[in-house]
Amino acid sequence: MFSYFIKTTLRNLWRNKTYSTLNILGLAIGIACAGLIFLWMEDEVNYDQVNVKKDRIYRLLENQTYDGKVRTFWSTPGPLAEAIKAEIPGIDNTCRVSGSKPTLFSLGDKAIYERGGYADQSIFSLFTWQFVQGNAKEAFNQLYSVVISEKMAEQFFGKSVNAIGKTIRFDNKQDYVVSGVVKDLPANSTLQMDWIAPFEIFFKENTERLTAWGNNSLSTYVELSPQADIAKVNQLLAGSIKKRLPETSTTPFLFSMNDWRLRDQYEDGRQAGGRIQFVRMFTIIAWIILFIACINFMNLSTARSEKRAREVGVRKVLGAGKRRLIIRFIGESILMALLAVIIGLIIIAMALPAFNVLVEKQLTPGLDNPLHLGALLIIALLCGLVAGSYPALYLSSFNPVFVFKGIRIKGGSASFIRKGLVVTQFTVSIVLIISTIIIYQQVQHVKNRDIGYDRNNLLALDVRGNMAKNFSVIKDDLVKTGAVENAALNSYNVMDIGNNSSNFTWQGKDPNASILVSARGVSPEFIATTGMKIAEGRDFQSNAIGDSANILITETFAKMLGEGSAVGKTVTFLSSGDAMHVVGVVKDFIYGDMYAKSDPVMFFLNNDIARTLYIRLRSNSNVEASVAKIGTVMKKDNPGYPFEYKFVDDQFNDRFKSEALIGKLSRVFAVLAIIISCLGLFGLAAYTAERRTREIGIRKVLGASVTGITHLLSKEFLQLVLLSALISFPLAWWAMDQWLQSYSYRVSIQWWVFLVAGGLAMLIALMTISLQSIKAALMNPVKSLRSE
Repeated sequence: MFSYFIKTTLRNLWRNKTYSTLNILGLAIGIACAGLIFLWMEDEVNYDQVNVKKDRIYRLLENQTYDGKVRTFWSTPGPLAEAIKAEIPGIDNTCRVSGSKPTLFSLGDKAIYERGGYADQSIFSLFTWQFVQGNAKEAFNQLYSVVISEKMAEQFFGKSVNAIGKTIRFDNKQDYVVSGVVKDLPANSTLQMDWIAPFEIFFKENTERLTAWGNNSLSTYVELSPQADIAKVNQLLAGSIKKRLPETSTTPFLFSMNDWRLRDQYEDGRQAGGRIQFVRMFTIIAWIILFIACINFMNLSTARSEKRAREVGVRKVLGAGKRRLIIRFIGESILMALLAVIIGLIIIAMALPAFNVLVEKQLTPGLDNPLHLGALLIIALLCGLVAGSYPALYLSSFNPVFVFKGIRIKGGSASFIRKGLVVTQFTVSIVLIISTIIIYQQVQHVKNRDIGYDRNNLLALDVRGNMAKNFSVIKDDLVKTGAVENAALNSYNVMDIGNNSSNFTWQGKDPNASILVSARGVSPEFIATTGMKIAEGRDFQSNAIGDSANILITETFAKMLGEGSAVGKTVTFLSSGDAMHVVGVVKDFIYGDMYAKSDPVMFFLNNDIARTLYIRLRSNSNVEASVAKIGTVMKKDNPGYPFEYKFVDDQFNDRFKSEALIGKLSRVFAVLAIIISCLGLFGLAAYTAERRTREIGIRKVLGASVTGITHLLSKEFLQLVLLSALISFPLAWWAMDQWLQSYSYRVSIQWWVFLVAGGLAMLIALMTISLQSIKAALMNPVKSLRSE
């Protein structure tokens, strides 16, 4: 019985090759799109699953109130971890981790920058590290020891070599003994470290700031006991810093590892979303594209129903009941869906390398995973049931008496449903087109914003070795190359928040006001090198000694100093009592949150705390040749440290990765949604032309032109697309308006976007329909009239 069903189904598919191909291909593309999105979504929601204690691990964040606004920070004071472990019930363990940044490791002629940091030994207990060499208990038995990743061990010592006890040089200063090798962490792990060294080393070098309750410079992690009351722990945490510093507004709280990846955005001290919004958005898009593919199947199946009316009549006469017919037609639908799944998997396999580049992941189909196979089977069944349900009910309801008498089957309801499904398809497609355009506009709007400095032809290098100490020599040698215009030092990346404090006062300041100011130590050439503009006063003099007690401030800060010119006014450090004189006002620049307004910034001269070296290339220089010259200078003046750099323009674009990803994926899926919709429209147009073959022949005999017949056949479908556009416009406006609300600096929605999207959909639909309409209009009328 089953073999007979398979045989007749395949025979029917072969007899209607065009429609079967359109059906299966539409479903396959839809399944492939949904499959790619679900693979991406799975990777996102499975972040940090490698950690066995994931549900009990938290990171400590801090809420601080400045000028009436609550801000959330990720750094904490050094003494906090040990204090809360001793004082707060429910906290089983804590771990301090220094800032993770690439550090030079060398062995012989091998010198590689590896990312890692200093941590308490408890890090091996909190997080799941699999030791392949050594063990967690003995990892930090001696002070200058280091645990490294498998990748790092292979780079320095070779594959399958026992690295325990071997020595590796740290930052060209100190030899560290390898005490353990751990498995590489998966890409979807928030914590990414290739080396971990004892926290005691870091503490010895930074004792003063790591014992100060007012200095936030560490990441603190907490492991709660299984029975711990999170609300109660948070309540006790809230006062842990305030009882040491009564004047502070700092309130630490727990941030669950389950939220680190997807819910890491805070606004006014409360969680305000994150990447979970993207996951939800694209999950909805995946189901919508699947739904569009199912609509194609339903449309073409109901449209071809009259061709199968006689078959239904014969089966009913031979005793087939309505239930059996429904099962048969749904079974055919499920079989087609299974074929579509197979083809969809082939498409996924072919598209996955390009998709991985797009989303910057290493996703695999994972067909060895029972969950993936089960999901594919569910998708096939779901698509088959959804796509085949109405055609099955419609076909099985035919009256065999009417069929054999040649009475035309009334298709009013089927025609209405087909039109409704076409409208639904193109409504969704137009919404996606409009969304794609507005997302692109928003990203470009921010990228083209005046950010207050010139990011083009500007290189950024991490300060390593003696770069800060020998800066004057390095700068002179760089300028002598003829490729460099200027160079400067900065204590932080120009786009980062950097070090900030409310520990400042000035004449006229409200004593109760708490205002957060970013403080940046720079070299005298910084403003000129970055292309910032002096709005008032002067820049630093090249002689740093003359400006040692002077500062530059931004326009936002200048307004806070009161009426009149800010130049000549004094800003005082409360902790030290040092008074700094304002000699110049710099135009505001954008940093931290690329969508927000500028916070106040103060620049002072200090090369000793420099972390970034900026190099301005000459505008007319060859970039590749210029970088090579810079590399030669750096190797000469800072030997032992491999030359690595980044263009500030690339760093700036990296700040919009999430938005850029949304834009790219939206473009891809909008195009695919249109393609799937047009496959269905093509099939319906072909069916309509075939159904009206005799009418077309008669019209041609009576003198109708090809243009007139094409217009006749196209008009109905274009009206449906026009209706789709009218429905989609308010939906798209509402969806994009909601999305844009999350950005303080945003583009306004323009009316022409809707016209462009609607016009584009109409044009694509017209081209699709015209292929069949013109073909039918050019058919020989004699042949048309003989065909029936």
